[in-house]
Amino acid sequence: MANGSKLVIVESPTKARKIGGYLGDGYTVMASVGHIRDLAQPSQVPAADKAKYGKFGVDVEDGFKPYYIVGPDKKKTVTELRRALKNADELYLATDEDREGEAIAWHLVETLKPKVPVKRMVFHEITKDAIKASLAKTRDVDGHMVDAQETRRILDRLYGYELSPVLWRKVGPGLSAGRVQSVATRLIVERERERMAFVRASYWDVTATLAAPGAEGDPVRFDARLVSLAGRRLATSKDYDDTGRLTADAAGSDVRELDEAAARALAETLRGADFTVMTMEKKPYRRRPLPPFTTSTLQQAAGNRLGMSSRMTMRAAQGLYENGYITYMRTDSVTLSQEAIDAARDCVTRHFGKQYLSDAPKQYATKTAGAQEAHECIRPAGATFRDPDELADKVPTDQLRLYTLIWQRTLACQMADATGSTATVRLSAPAGGEGEAVFQASGTVIEFPGFMKAAGEGRRASAAKEADKADADRTHARKDAEGNDSLPPMATGQTLAASAVEADGHETQPPARYTEASLVKTLEAKEIGRPSTYASIISTIIDRGYVYERGRALIPSWLAFAVTKLLETKFPKLVDYAFTAQMENGLDQIAHGKETGREWLTRFYFGSGEGAAQSADEAHEGLQRQVAQLGEIDARAINTIAIGDGLQVRVGRYGPYLEDTAHLDAEGNPKRASLPETLAPDELTVEVGHDLIEHHSGGPRELGKDPATGGTVEVRNGRFGPYVALVPPETEEAEGAAKPAAKRGTRKAAAPKPKMASLFKTMDPESITLDDALRLLSLPRLVGEVEETNAETGEVTMAKVEASNGRYGPYLTKTSADGKSETRSLGSEDEIFTVDVARAKELFAQPKYGRGRRAAKPPLRELGADPETNKPVTIKDGFYGAYITDGETNRTLPKQYTPESITPEEAFRLLAEKRAAGPAKRGRRRSTASKSTAAKKTTTRKTATKKTTARKSAATSAQ
Repeated sequence: MANGSKLVIVESPTKARKIGGYLGDGYTVMASVGHIRDLAQPSQVPAADKAKYGKFGVDVEDGFKPYYIVGPDKKKTVTELRRALKNADELYLATDEDREGEAIAWHLVETLKPKVPVKRMVFHEITKDAIKASLAKTRDVDGHMVDAQETRRILDRLYGYELSPVLWRKVGPGLSAGRVQSVATRLIVERERERMAFVRASYWDVTATLAAPGAEGDPVRFDARLVSLAGRRLATSKDYDDTGRLTADAAGSDVRELDEAAARALAETLRGADFTVMTMEKKPYRRRPLPPFTTSTLQQAAGNRLGMSSRMTMRAAQGLYENGYITYMRTDSVTLSQEAIDAARDCVTRHFGKQYLSDAPKQYATKTAGAQEAHECIRPAGATFRDPDELADKVPTDQLRLYTLIWQRTLACQMADATGSTATVRLSAPAGGEGEAVFQASGTVIEFPGFMKAAGEGRRASAAKEADKADADRTHARKDAEGNDSLPPMATGQTLAASAVEADGHETQPPARYTEASLVKTLEAKEIGRPSTYASIISTIIDRGYVYERGRALIPSWLAFAVTKLLETKFPKLVDYAFTAQMENGLDQIAHGKETGREWLTRFYFGSGEGAAQSADEAHEGLQRQVAQLGEIDARAINTIAIGDGLQVRVGRYGPYLEDTAHLDAEGNPKRASLPETLAPDELTVEVGHDLIEHHSGGPRELGKDPATGGTVEVRNGRFGPYVALVPPETEEAEGAAKPAAKRGTRKAAAPKPKMASLFKTMDPESITLDDALRLLSLPRLVGEVEETNAETGEVTMAKVEASNGRYGPYLTKTSADGKSETRSLGSEDEIFTVDVARAKELFAQPKYGRGRRAAKPPLRELGADPETNKPVTIKDGFYGAYITDGETNRTLPKQYTPESITPEEAFRLLAEKRAAGPAKRGRRRSTASKSTAAKKTTTRKTATKKTTARKSAATSAQ
């Protein structure tokens, strides 16, 4: 680095390369690779400071002073930055323009302690013009934004470190609580509770298929649905509550319910009836484009349209931003700069023509609380937008798809409204003794697609409409009866004949589970968290086992039920939606300089107290006191979820299981059954629960007696799957021999352990027979003997060959006369009982594969070509279970799926997420010296433990 140059520090190497290319000579651009220091873990605090910082890495008694350290993985980076700074005459901090970026810049100043002028560069896109402009408009690091970020970091540390230990003690080890993750989990659990309590209601109506002459004289067919009978409106799904009964409003009004018999009889009556047009109304139709993307709406649209998870979306957006293709992707503003408006309108004109432009440029107002209007929306970068085709060979597929979505949305917001007309026809038909039946049909015709042209080039208007409806992040009024096809012209009094009249049955549906997109929308609506953190929040609750995905639906685990129940009963304020939103608003106030982090944290942790200046709504008991005065917690009650009729789910140390308290076993204990991992909580009904207890209980099932030993053969369900066990008989001699051993100070003779054998994968524990079990228990099976010739002496000996089943599958073992053995894998478990000596000789004549290089197994299922890579995707059986692969990217099959149940689309999505995530980070290998030192420490600890145990035993004996 030459003397007199300027040092520019950014977060990522990609961003450094891009900006370095724009700045040229005289500037050196380096990356900090994120934060260079963070709050110390309690174990990292030096002994001299343990009293102050040892619990949280924060001194709560001294204004919540944090203890920061430079992590081991960042020391090299800090050294390189300091070396570069020595030769610089100016330091430019070009980190992102949000609170996190501001905090990174501040930490750089605090750590590097520069003696040269420090300037903060701010830009919302990485283009040459934007970077050059930012050099002329530098500012100081914003202390208020830094204070807000530091307060949030300390807040999350206090929240997690105070509540997580409560979860460890009362629910299970290794669990965590988080300020927003716990609230997000509660939302998902509450939705599942609603589904579990939901009672479906059946209702029926009638559909008639009619035809009328079209504009050109040809008959046009359309469907009309029964809406009223004898002047009484027909009940629809909205008239039923969650208990399956009519709502109070519907019950009090003149609503008619149809059951199946009545609907079928009515359809039969109407099949020969004339349908007379009562009214034909035509209204203008208009739809306006949606605003450009914010972080939240981008995640929602990418999830709904592209099937991308929030994490995948933000990773792709980060790549597009760092390469200069889009503006900054963490924003809650829908504001467009004049430059962007001009670029969008120019692009619309070139692609679709001036007739598709809106009459005047459109500017959108941000309505989100706490939005930063200084930021722009997410849009293509630059004064001229790149067409998606220009990026086809420059970016990965997921980034190209996301860029196309952003490009379409930005153009659409400057385009004309979509216009057309909606027609609604009502027809009457005589229904015999039931009176007059009134049917209705609606249809919409899009006459000018307007902005839909950008949102769905080359697609039917109806398809574009459905896609845009899916990602709508603003409420649009919709009529349930609105259709996608036009109706033929009809006149009042016109008579039509029905080609078909059918009874149509329906069921009310429980509230839909959250998807990532709908959860993001709900969190934003409740002002919980911030859009920039949603991806990490959702990833955290999935990684921690609180939530899993089935398709795109988010399903809570039983563990999430237990954790949420504890927090709701013991810390209700901390998982209250309004209180969580108030915390987020408080951080916004700090960022705007209207409050200090110290004051805010004091109220949160120590409480506002009675007589404080805050209002009664703001006054609350602090976190410290809530934890200190927690009192006794009934762990059994917390970890029990009632299902009904004596059935309850218990969340145990090794996972959830079902318990029937109304039916006891022979020993007086509740009957139990393990829960299938693929069974969602709302699918565990009372009927399903009783079936599991009756047919899939974890208790042993006796198959019969072993003729050879007289022992009992049982099939059991163990932690690692079903297995059979041979329990030896207990004789009177054995019982008598055990009695003298029961004296004090002597150990009771251990009962002989049963012989056990795992079931083959093709075996069902419910249908396995005694003969099958005895064959399994007879393993290893003697196949025979083969000749072996000593290469040096020429001596011929016989080696024993046995077939068995092991942890890594079925195999053969050949044991030589000198005791040495070698193995070969078998192709299937069934071969254990069919392989003969001749086949064994063939296998042992082949070279042995090294560990992990056994002959490849055939795939469990073929799913077809991946739409992104065009590579064939299969499901295979691997060392750690089934996994999805396209030959290059592998993804373990999530536990909620089976190889048979997963759809190709879900498998393709899982692979796309894995590709987007990139290779997993691996820990550095320790040197031999380090391993040796660690081994010595382990040995020392073991020796100390043995000594302690010996002392305790001696003390116990002395007592």
